Amino acid sequence: MTEAPPLPVRVPTPRHYLMCPPRYFAVEYAINPWMDPSMPVDVDRALAQWTELRDTYRRLGHTVDEVPPEPGLPDMVFAANSGTVIDGRVLGARFRAPQRAAEAEHFRRWFVEHGYRDVTMPRQVNEAEGDFAWTGRLLLAGTGFRTDPAAHAEAQETLGVPVVSLRLTDPRYYHLDTALFVLSEATEAAPARVAYYPGAFSRGSRRVLERLFPDAVLATAADAACFGLNAVSDGRNVVLPVEATALADRLAALGYEPVFVDISELRKAGGGPKCCTLELRK
Repeated sequence: MTEAPPLPVRVPTPRHYLMCPPRYFAVEYAINPWMDPSMPVDVDRALAQWTELRDTYRRLGHTVDEVPPEPGLPDMVFAANSGTVIDGRVLGARFRAPQRAAEAEHFRRWFVEHGYRDVTMPRQVNEAEGDFAWTGRLLLAGTGFRTDPAAHAEAQETLGVPVVSLRLTDPRYYHLDTALFVLSEATEAAPARVAYYPGAFSRGSRRVLERLFPDAVLATAADAACFGLNAVSDGRNVVLPVEATALADRLAALGYEPVFVDISELRKAGGGPKCCTLELRK
Protein backbone atom coordinates (compact mmCIF):
# COMPACT_ATOMS: atom_id res chain seq x y z
CA MET A 1 0.00 0.00 0.00
CA THR A 2 1.29 3.46 -0.94
CA GLU A 3 1.77 5.73 2.03
CA ALA A 4 -0.11 9.00 2.07
CA PRO A 5 2.12 12.01 1.46
CA PRO A 6 3.02 13.94 4.62
CA LEU A 7 0.87 16.95 5.47
CA PRO A 8 2.36 20.37 4.73
CA VAL A 9 4.06 22.06 7.65
CA ARG A 10 1.93 25.10 8.47
CA VAL A 11 3.70 27.85 10.38
CA PRO A 12 1.60 30.24 12.52
CA THR A 13 2.33 33.96 12.47
CA PRO A 14 1.83 35.97 15.67
CA ARG A 15 -1.02 38.42 15.20
CA HIS A 16 -2.23 41.57 16.94
CA TYR A 17 -5.99 41.90 17.40
CA LEU A 18 -8.41 44.52 18.69
CA MET A 19 -11.63 43.37 20.37
CA CYS A 20 -14.51 44.89 22.33
CA PRO A 21 -16.24 43.02 25.19
CA PRO A 22 -20.03 42.59 24.73
CA ARG A 23 -20.97 44.18 28.06
CA TYR A 24 -23.99 45.85 26.46
CA PHE A 25 -24.78 43.10 23.95
CA ALA A 26 -28.40 42.90 22.84
CA VAL A 27 -30.54 42.28 19.78
CA GLU A 28 -32.79 45.33 19.81
CA TYR A 29 -33.19 45.77 16.04
CA ALA A 30 -32.79 43.69 12.87
CA ILE A 31 -30.22 44.78 10.29
CA ASN A 32 -29.41 41.30 8.96
CA PRO A 33 -31.44 38.07 8.55
CA TRP A 34 -29.91 36.50 11.66
CA MET A 35 -31.25 39.15 14.07
CA ASP A 36 -34.61 38.60 15.76
CA PRO A 37 -35.41 41.10 18.55
CA SER A 38 -38.11 38.77 19.87
CA MET A 39 -35.51 36.11 20.76
CA PRO A 40 -34.05 36.31 24.29
CA VAL A 41 -30.35 37.14 24.59
CA ASP A 42 -28.13 36.08 27.49
CA VAL A 43 -25.54 38.84 27.99
CA ASP A 44 -23.54 36.83 30.53
CA ARG A 45 -23.28 33.92 28.13
CA ALA A 46 -22.27 36.22 25.28
CA LEU A 47 -19.55 37.72 27.47
CA ALA A 48 -18.33 34.25 28.48
CA GLN A 49 -18.14 33.15 24.83
CA TRP A 50 -16.30 36.34 23.88
CA THR A 51 -13.88 35.90 26.78
CA GLU A 52 -13.09 32.36 25.68
CA LEU A 53 -12.44 33.61 22.13
CA ARG A 54 -10.08 36.31 23.43
CA ASP A 55 -8.29 33.85 25.70
CA THR A 56 -7.97 31.38 22.82
CA TYR A 57 -6.08 33.97 20.78
CA ARG A 58 -3.78 34.64 23.69
CA ARG A 59 -3.13 30.92 24.25
CA LEU A 60 -2.15 30.71 20.57
CA GLY A 61 0.46 33.42 21.14
CA HIS A 62 -1.39 36.43 19.77
CA THR A 63 -1.71 39.90 21.28
CA VAL A 64 -5.20 41.20 22.04
CA ASP A 65 -6.02 44.81 22.86
CA GLU A 66 -9.48 45.88 24.00
CA VAL A 67 -11.55 48.96 23.25
CA PRO A 68 -14.07 49.87 25.99
CA PRO A 69 -17.71 49.19 25.07
CA GLU A 70 -20.26 51.98 25.09
CA PRO A 71 -23.84 51.82 26.43
CA GLY A 72 -26.41 51.95 23.67
CA LEU A 73 -24.10 50.35 21.07
CA PRO A 74 -24.90 46.62 21.39
CA ASP A 75 -23.08 45.66 18.17
CA MET A 76 -19.80 47.29 19.15
CA VAL A 77 -18.56 43.79 20.03
CA PHE A 78 -18.20 43.21 16.28
CA ALA A 79 -14.94 45.13 16.12
CA ALA A 80 -14.00 43.86 12.66
CA ASN A 81 -16.52 46.28 11.17
CA SER A 82 -14.77 49.34 12.58
CA GLY A 83 -11.45 49.64 10.73
CA THR A 84 -8.98 48.21 8.25
CA VAL A 85 -5.31 48.43 9.21
CA ILE A 86 -2.50 47.63 6.75
CA ASP A 87 1.13 48.67 7.33
CA GLY A 88 0.00 50.93 10.16
CA ARG A 89 -2.42 52.90 7.95
CA VAL A 90 -5.98 52.97 9.25
CA LEU A 91 -9.10 53.32 7.17
CA GLY A 92 -11.99 53.75 9.55
CA ALA A 93 -15.64 52.81 9.09
CA ARG A 94 -18.83 54.45 7.93
CA PHE A 95 -21.82 52.25 8.76
CA ARG A 96 -24.89 51.81 6.60
CA ALA A 97 -27.26 51.22 9.52
CA PRO A 98 -27.87 54.34 11.64
CA GLN A 99 -28.00 52.16 14.77
CA ARG A 100 -24.26 51.47 14.41
CA ALA A 101 -23.06 54.85 13.13
CA ALA A 102 -21.67 56.07 16.46
CA GLU A 103 -19.31 53.09 16.74
CA ALA A 104 -16.99 54.57 14.12
CA GLU A 105 -15.97 57.54 16.25
CA HIS A 106 -15.22 55.43 19.32
CA PHE A 107 -12.83 53.25 17.32
CA ARG A 108 -11.29 56.27 15.57
CA ARG A 109 -10.54 57.77 18.95
CA TRP A 110 -8.96 54.51 20.13
CA PHE A 111 -6.61 54.46 17.15
CA VAL A 112 -5.52 58.07 17.67
CA GLU A 113 -5.04 57.58 21.41
CA HIS A 114 -2.89 54.49 20.79
CA GLY A 115 -0.38 56.08 18.51
CA TYR A 116 -1.82 55.60 15.03
CA ARG A 117 -0.93 58.74 13.10
CA ASP A 118 -2.30 57.84 9.67
CA VAL A 119 -6.05 57.51 10.29
CA THR A 120 -8.56 58.26 7.53
CA MET A 121 -12.31 58.22 7.96
CA PRO A 122 -14.15 57.21 4.76
CA ARG A 123 -16.60 59.28 2.77
CA GLN A 124 -18.30 56.17 1.38
CA VAL A 125 -20.20 53.51 3.34
CA ASN A 126 -17.46 51.13 4.40
CA GLU A 127 -17.88 48.40 7.01
CA ALA A 128 -14.16 47.67 7.20
CA GLU A 129 -12.97 44.10 7.73
CA GLY A 130 -16.55 42.96 7.54
CA ASP A 131 -16.15 43.48 3.79
CA PHE A 132 -12.34 43.70 3.41
CA ALA A 133 -10.02 40.67 3.56
CA TRP A 134 -6.26 41.18 3.21
CA THR A 135 -4.47 38.31 1.44
CA GLY A 136 -0.95 39.65 1.82
CA ARG A 137 -0.94 41.11 -1.68
CA LEU A 138 -4.55 41.94 -2.55
CA LEU A 139 -7.43 43.39 -0.59
CA LEU A 140 -10.57 41.41 -1.40
CA ALA A 141 -13.53 43.77 -1.09
CA GLY A 142 -17.17 42.74 -0.72
CA THR A 143 -20.26 44.67 -1.74
CA GLY A 144 -23.93 43.98 -2.31
CA PHE A 145 -25.50 44.61 1.08
CA ARG A 146 -23.38 46.91 3.25
CA THR A 147 -20.17 48.43 1.85
CA ASP A 148 -20.65 50.81 -1.09
CA PRO A 149 -18.80 49.79 -4.30
CA ALA A 150 -17.20 53.26 -4.37
CA ALA A 151 -15.58 52.46 -1.02
CA HIS A 152 -13.35 49.93 -2.79
CA ALA A 153 -11.60 52.66 -4.78
CA GLU A 154 -11.39 54.78 -1.63
CA ALA A 155 -9.69 51.90 0.18
CA GLN A 156 -7.16 51.49 -2.62
CA GLU A 157 -6.26 55.18 -2.52
CA THR A 158 -6.09 55.33 1.27
CA LEU A 159 -4.28 52.06 1.99
CA GLY A 160 -2.17 51.95 -1.18
CA VAL A 161 -2.91 48.30 -1.97
CA PRO A 162 -4.62 46.69 -4.97
CA VAL A 163 -8.30 45.96 -4.43
CA VAL A 164 -10.45 43.24 -6.05
CA SER A 165 -14.23 43.73 -5.86
CA LEU A 166 -16.54 40.79 -5.13
CA ARG A 167 -20.34 40.91 -5.16
CA LEU A 168 -22.38 39.12 -2.49
CA THR A 169 -25.86 37.95 -3.52
CA ASP A 170 -27.26 35.98 -0.55
CA PRO A 171 -28.59 38.29 2.21
CA ARG A 172 -27.67 35.76 4.88
CA TYR A 173 -24.04 36.44 3.98
CA TYR A 174 -24.29 40.20 4.11
CA HIS A 175 -20.57 40.79 4.74
CA LEU A 176 -17.61 39.23 2.95
CA ASP A 177 -16.32 37.83 6.25
CA THR A 178 -19.40 35.60 6.56
CA ALA A 179 -18.58 33.90 3.24
CA LEU A 180 -14.77 33.95 2.90
CA PHE A 181 -11.64 34.01 5.02
CA VAL A 182 -7.91 33.93 4.37
CA LEU A 183 -6.27 30.69 5.48
CA SER A 184 -2.69 31.69 4.60
CA GLU A 185 -1.45 35.07 3.43
CA ALA A 186 0.79 35.30 0.37
CA THR A 187 4.56 35.06 0.88
CA GLU A 188 7.56 35.25 -1.44
CA ALA A 189 7.40 31.46 -1.71
CA ALA A 190 3.66 30.79 -1.94
CA PRO A 191 0.41 32.47 -2.99
CA ALA A 192 -2.42 33.17 -0.58
CA ARG A 193 -4.98 30.49 0.16
CA VAL A 194 -8.60 31.20 1.05
CA ALA A 195 -11.74 29.30 1.97
CA TYR A 196 -15.13 30.48 0.73
CA TYR A 197 -18.74 29.51 0.10
CA PRO A 198 -19.45 29.85 -3.65
CA GLY A 199 -23.21 30.19 -3.15
CA ALA A 200 -22.77 33.57 -1.47
CA PHE A 201 -21.26 35.22 -4.56
CA SER A 202 -22.40 36.42 -7.97
CA ARG A 203 -21.47 34.34 -10.99
CA GLY A 204 -18.77 36.78 -12.09
CA SER A 205 -17.27 36.98 -8.60
CA ARG A 206 -17.10 33.19 -8.42
CA ARG A 207 -15.10 33.20 -11.66
CA VAL A 208 -12.74 35.82 -10.23
CA LEU A 209 -12.19 33.72 -7.11
CA GLU A 210 -11.57 30.61 -9.20
CA ARG A 211 -8.89 32.45 -11.18
CA LEU A 212 -7.21 34.03 -8.18
CA PHE A 213 -7.38 31.01 -5.85
CA PRO A 214 -7.53 27.75 -7.82
CA ASP A 215 -6.61 25.77 -4.68
CA ALA A 216 -9.20 27.41 -2.42
CA VAL A 217 -11.12 25.35 0.11
CA LEU A 218 -14.76 25.38 -0.99
CA ALA A 219 -17.21 25.34 1.88
CA THR A 220 -20.66 23.77 1.81
CA ALA A 221 -23.98 25.43 2.57
CA ALA A 222 -23.90 23.78 6.01
CA ASP A 223 -20.42 25.18 6.67
CA ALA A 224 -21.65 28.67 5.82
CA ALA A 225 -24.92 28.43 7.77
CA CYS A 226 -23.11 27.89 11.09
CA PHE A 227 -20.74 30.82 10.35
CA GLY A 228 -17.88 28.44 9.58
CA LEU A 229 -16.46 30.98 7.11
CA ASN A 230 -16.40 33.67 9.82
CA ALA A 231 -13.13 32.15 10.95
CA VAL A 232 -9.71 33.53 11.90
CA SER A 233 -6.47 31.89 10.74
CA ASP A 234 -2.88 32.62 11.71
CA GLY A 235 -1.54 30.43 8.91
CA ARG A 236 -1.78 27.24 10.95
CA ASN A 237 -4.42 27.53 13.67
CA VAL A 238 -7.95 28.23 12.43
CA VAL A 239 -10.41 29.48 15.04
CA LEU A 240 -13.95 28.59 13.97
CA PRO A 241 -17.38 27.74 15.42
CA VAL A 242 -17.87 24.36 17.10
CA GLU A 243 -20.55 23.39 14.56
CA ALA A 244 -18.19 23.69 11.55
CA THR A 245 -16.94 20.12 11.83
CA ALA A 246 -17.04 19.24 8.12
CA LEU A 247 -15.02 22.32 7.21
CA ALA A 248 -12.62 21.58 10.07
CA ASP A 249 -12.03 18.06 8.72
CA ARG A 250 -11.11 19.45 5.29
CA LEU A 251 -8.75 21.98 6.84
CA ALA A 252 -7.09 19.35 9.02
CA ALA A 253 -6.50 17.20 5.92
CA LEU A 254 -4.49 20.14 4.51
CA GLY A 255 -2.34 20.50 7.61
CA TYR A 256 -4.23 23.27 9.37
CA GLU A 257 -5.17 22.98 13.05
CA PRO A 258 -8.86 23.67 13.74
CA VAL A 259 -9.54 25.38 17.06
CA PHE A 260 -13.21 25.35 18.07
CA VAL A 261 -15.09 28.06 19.96
CA ASP A 262 -18.75 28.41 20.88
CA ILE A 263 -20.26 31.61 19.45
CA SER A 264 -23.93 30.56 19.59
CA GLU A 265 -25.06 33.60 21.59
CA LEU A 266 -23.14 36.08 19.45
CA ARG A 267 -24.55 34.45 16.32
CA LYS A 268 -27.99 35.73 17.34
CA ALA A 269 -26.77 39.13 16.11
CA GLY A 270 -25.20 37.67 12.97
CA GLY A 271 -21.63 37.49 14.28
CA GLY A 272 -18.88 34.94 14.82
CA PRO A 273 -15.15 34.78 15.61
CA LYS A 274 -14.00 37.06 12.81
CA CYS A 275 -16.76 39.61 13.39
CA CYS A 276 -15.35 40.08 16.90
CA THR A 277 -11.76 40.41 15.69
CA LEU A 278 -10.07 43.39 14.03
CA GLU A 279 -6.47 42.72 12.99
CA LEU A 280 -3.88 45.45 13.63
CA ARG A 281 -1.27 45.08 10.89
CA LYS A 282 1.68 47.34 11.77
